[in-house]
Amino acid sequence: MTSPLPVRLSPLLLGLTILAPCAVRAQLRYVPFPTKSELRSLQLLAFTCSRENSVESCTRTRKTADPLMDHPRLPAACKDTVWELMQEATPATTNSFQRRDKIDSPARRLTVVCADPEKPTKPDKPAPAGSPSSQT
Repeated sequence: MTSPLPVRLSPLLLGLTILAPCAVRAQLRYVPFPTKSELRSLQLLAFTCSRENSVESCTRTRKTADPLMDHPRLPAACKDTVWELMQEATPATTNSFQRRDKIDSPARRLTVVCADPEKPTKPDKPAPAGSPSSQT
């Protein structure tokens, strides 16, 4: 008579050996937020695109902004701003104020919306020497 325990364990062990490599691959590597200087350079490229209205400057703006759409840590508000910038950063026949404003508006928001959210730190204030009731 054989024990049913080894029969039950073997499918379980087989399943674990199959799932273990998947769990290791599923771990995401750390991807840092874009630096302020990277966001500022994209912002300046967008301003150049809106000012010059050239194919070269607008193409560089879109190519620089495109990798941010796939960034795993950026919030949706940032990606919406980048998407808006990529859609508007195209050369036009006339460089009207409305066209420039449609490019400049998301460009101005980039450094605010896409910046790394810093955790607030508590200021190191020493406790007052005397209590308020003792000061009369």
